[in-house]
Amino acid sequence: MAAQTAAAQNWGGGVDDDEIHFGFTFQYLTSEFKFLKKIDWQKPFIDENGRIVSGELKSLSSKSSPGFGIGFVVNKRLGENADVRFTPTLVFNDRLATYEFAGLEAPIEKKVQSTMIDIPLGIKLKSDRRNNFRAYVIGGAKYSMDIASKKRSNDDSFAAMEKFLKNKKNFLSCEAGFGVDLYFEYFKMSPEIKLSYALNNVLKNDPSPYSAPIDKLMLRHVTFSLFFE
Repeated sequence: MAAQTAAAQNWGGGVDDDEIHFGFTFQYLTSEFKFLKKIDWQKPFIDENGRIVSGELKSLSSKSSPGFGIGFVVNKRLGENADVRFTPTLVFNDRLATYEFAGLEAPIEKKVQSTMIDIPLGIKLKSDRRNNFRAYVIGGAKYSMDIASKKRSNDDSFAAMEKFLKNKKNFLSCEAGFGVDLYFEYFKMSPEIKLSYALNNVLKNDPSPYSAPIDKLMLRHVTFSLFFE
């Protein structure tokens, strides 16, 4: 029995015993806006020339939109049951907002296209290892920077109803999640689910029928990751 336990502990290439080790990750995520509306969010939009360019806003909503990411892992061992993890990731994701104006037959869907560099820093708290299985929880903060082309938000020559819903290029999020470490002969694989919520307003408040009803625009991500270390 002792020999079997020792053999099991060696699976994973001994990665948990390294002071610092590296890996990579693949991610699938969904994003969703959370709107904090102004008191008068339903009123028609009036442009700088005093013209009414939209009808009354009847509803404002967001639905989940999928995306994916790829990144790498730097893991610093703090002890048998704790690590510090740095996991920079390149993320491709669209965000959706749907507006329903009075006088229009169909809702208007505004898509915010983003290519993000996410830079999370987290603390991973692990259970004791049981053969080739270990559960964990993780929490921390994430800095996100949009590197999408400026052409995606250049709407200076557009009519008011054709303007974009613009997001800030940089924001902070808090994160929390859980996962399991599964040990194979030469590597460790870790499925993980994590929730991220923006700490600050992501709305870039350019005058338009799409930003005018919004007091604050928050962003939520649910991410499923596979880590290989």
